[in-house]
Amino acid sequence: MTAPTTDSTAATAGGHYDVIVIGAGSGNTVVDEAYAHLDVAIVERGPFGGTCLNRGCIPSKMFVNPADVASAARRGPTLGIPTQVGQADWDAIRDRVLARTDASAEEGRAGRQEEDGIDVLVGTAAFVGERRLLVELEAGGTVEITGDQVVIATGSRPVVPPIEGLDQVPYETSDTVMRMAGLPRRLGVVGGGYVGCELAHVFAAYGTEVVQVEGSDRLLDSQDLDVAEHFTAAARERWDVRLGVQVDKVAPTSDGAITLHLDDGVDLEVDVLLLAVGRSTNADTLDLDRAGVDVDDQGRVVVDEHQHTSAAGVWALGDASSPEPLKHVANQDARVVRDNVLAACRGDEPWEWTTSDHRFVPQAVFTHPQVAAVGLTEAQAREQHGDDVAVVRHDVADVAYGWAMAGELDDDPEANGFVKLLALRSTGRLVGAHVIGPTASVLLQPLVMAMAHDLAVRGLARSQYWIHPSLTEAVEGALLDLEAELAP
Repeated sequence: MTAPTTDSTAATAGGHYDVIVIGAGSGNTVVDEAYAHLDVAIVERGPFGGTCLNRGCIPSKMFVNPADVASAARRGPTLGIPTQVGQADWDAIRDRVLARTDASAEEGRAGRQEEDGIDVLVGTAAFVGERRLLVELEAGGTVEITGDQVVIATGSRPVVPPIEGLDQVPYETSDTVMRMAGLPRRLGVVGGGYVGCELAHVFAAYGTEVVQVEGSDRLLDSQDLDVAEHFTAAARERWDVRLGVQVDKVAPTSDGAITLHLDDGVDLEVDVLLLAVGRSTNADTLDLDRAGVDVDDQGRVVVDEHQHTSAAGVWALGDASSPEPLKHVANQDARVVRDNVLAACRGDEPWEWTTSDHRFVPQAVFTHPQVAAVGLTEAQAREQHGDDVAVVRHDVADVAYGWAMAGELDDDPEANGFVKLLALRSTGRLVGAHVIGPTASVLLQPLVMAMAHDLAVRGLARSQYWIHPSLTEAVEGALLDLEAELAP
């Protein structure tokens, strides 16, 4: 290694590495014991673990879990259980979550700093040439480094929409809201996607008055229409949902609140404003044109099936290159990059490299009720395949355990979810699966497996036992319904 300092967090001079990884979220998983013979630099400007550990999927689910407990407790009296729920202790929940995630992030950084053959550069990197980076160090100064292989794993950040007056009021994003000083009495959520809906669920369950503003006609509008409408109805039972409107401008009030002026003429007053309108790639911070790295119209790095970019020896993964900002996508990309960077270091030919498979990427929204999906929506399937599409829907309440959960709560959207399946008559294969209801993310998994392994619908339900009574029987029932629908 030519890096001239053993104190990697305060490096002041440049050096050459076999591998440079920019970003220590999923990028940190690229380097494992197989890299022990290589000189590696990891550049990270924030806490190790990236969005998922520090601001995203892990802490958010730690906030979702007590929200689910509160939501379940509110059903208690209807079921004969004398439960009651007051306002959540935000400080206790927040401190418990952050104590775990912050410690894990620090352990990740410390572990890397102690490893032989790895330099951790704490700072912000940008390309100044082909596989040549200038790192502005957090401790001060800059260092120039070069690498035979460079991995771009810089993640994404929340989008801040151009709302008039936004520079005059405080606001939160998904990156900051989990560290708020206290639980707001009134929360305004701008955005009806998965981040906005998950956080609306959390704060509503904690006792906050939530109003959610979404420009489309339903929440979770990218989901299958039946699912989106079912969820929207469920959300409206729990918080104020304003659809088909935009926030025209915002303004502070004399008492420290915030007024949201909607484009339909309605004014809403909230104590905290949360912006949740999507995420954009951080790849635009890297001066990629200097490295010969192509990007698409959204600024994401263009990669091939090997996660290799247009520049020799440069790779990208996760939110830096994927249109699906999901941790399991980033993890899979990282596994491909890990194998291929090693292959490139060995001099293997590209035809020997590992390939990515992004065909059947599942997604889940941890709201109440929970939502999960893989493949095409019904609208997408009919647009692509017309009358060749077969569709079935099996209600959770129609299986034994779902019936037991629903009981007399026939209007409870959580207990009365469904499994919706789409298949092609010509092939007998699934092209889409959608679940809304209890443990939807778990119920979806056998359907993901069926699609990934190209399994025929015929016989799929009958080829195994389905535990009775369990919610998985809703999947079994949907598959049996679909098999009947596909029968000649």
